[in-house]
Amino acid sequence: MTTSTLQVIRYITPLREGGSLPAIIEASDKEKYVLKFKGAGQGTKALIAEYLGGKIAHQLGFLVPTLAFCTLDEGFGRTEPDEEIQDLLKASVGLNLGLKYLPGSITFDPVVNFVPDLIASMIVWLDIYLTNVDRTARNTNMLMWKNELWLIDHGAALYFHHNRAQWKSSIQKPFPMIQNHVLIKGATKMEEANEIITTALETKFLENICNELPEEWLLSREDPMSADQVRSMYYTYLSERLLFSSTFIKEVVHVRP
Repeated sequence: MTTSTLQVIRYITPLREGGSLPAIIEASDKEKYVLKFKGAGQGTKALIAEYLGGKIAHQLGFLVPTLAFCTLDEGFGRTEPDEEIQDLLKASVGLNLGLKYLPGSITFDPVVNFVPDLIASMIVWLDIYLTNVDRTARNTNMLMWKNELWLIDHGAALYFHHNRAQWKSSIQKPFPMIQNHVLIKGATKMEEANEIITTALETKFLENICNELPEEWLLSREDPMSADQVRSMYYTYLSERLLFSSTFIKEVVHVRP
């Protein structure tokens, strides 16, 4: 499904529990979104990881808030009294990323909320694949909304892109931090999860979502790579990492209690 491009028309409130200071905003479709700003600490790399991670999770059948490209006009937020927020808005003029706001949702609690072993295994598989460091008991990045499990916040994934010069060496790398995953105890069906997911993640799908990445998120002072070269980097990483998915099973067997 094509991702909508919307205009930010109203800044409602910051969400201060996030280090990057996301905010609830109203967009031109009259809906509320949680906006991730390109001017925040991790910059556009966090938006890229959020976008690719959310699209892949949705393709695998998980509930993920609807994603939208959200344009922030120059001069937006000039009346904002908080200097930190005003600086963030100034640094984020252009294209940012919104996730549909889920009013009344609550944070997933592993003690209270049950996740079947196959679903747990698929989420663990996904987070090894994406090298997502941020789905722990301390910060589950999952919500319960209308009695259903939703996956959120993939901005800390794909951390290979913080050193683009060495990206090829990251394709086969293990992901030892999976031992801290909030669902690792329930990940008892990794072989079944691997079969389901590798069938669902067709290379054409991966190519399409990488091609959807906006050019202004891709260019960097770090290197002279063009936007198309960066899109190709993400596509190659994601498609070739799939070829080594059998190692994900071994990683989980090794660390699972």
